[in-house]
Amino acid sequence: MLTGPQIAAMLAELGVTHVVWLPDSMLGGWETALSQSPELKLVRVCREGEAWTLAAGLHLGGRRPLVVIQNTGLFESGDALRNVLFDMRLPLYAIVGYRSYLVENSPDTARRFTEPVLKAWGVDHVLIERAEQAPQLAEHYRTCRSAGRPGVALLAEGRG
Repeated sequence: MLTGPQIAAMLAELGVTHVVWLPDSMLGGWETALSQSPELKLVRVCREGEAWTLAAGLHLGGRRPLVVIQNTGLFESGDALRNVLFDMRLPLYAIVGYRSYLVENSPDTARRFTEPVLKAWGVDHVLIERAEQAPQLAEHYRTCRSAGRPGVALLAEGRG
């Protein structure tokens, strides 16, 4: 999937100022590149719900935050997500690690419920299955930002 230097360069190019995250094992590989990027401020949280509220505060303060969590954390943070995306109507964007997506016939319920939950919430999302699709992530971010709506990029995880 995407390397730390690739994602750090992409986020900097997109104008992201803060990466608010609670990474999983795959996304955690980005930590060095994100923390060393002069354009990005890496903000660590203890729970995924904190990521949404912290990103909301940064957005309201004129920054351009991006939330990075795993799909299980997406479920855990549903109430905070509901508050900031729908009640406050903030156009926040997230990169979500899609646990077990690449595991054929996986019994993992996180895999089964991720896209239906995003569809039920009406959150615009894009699925990134391969590193070559990185431009689609950037384009989706730009499209959501231009439209003033929230969005999610799902990054496929697991052994393919």
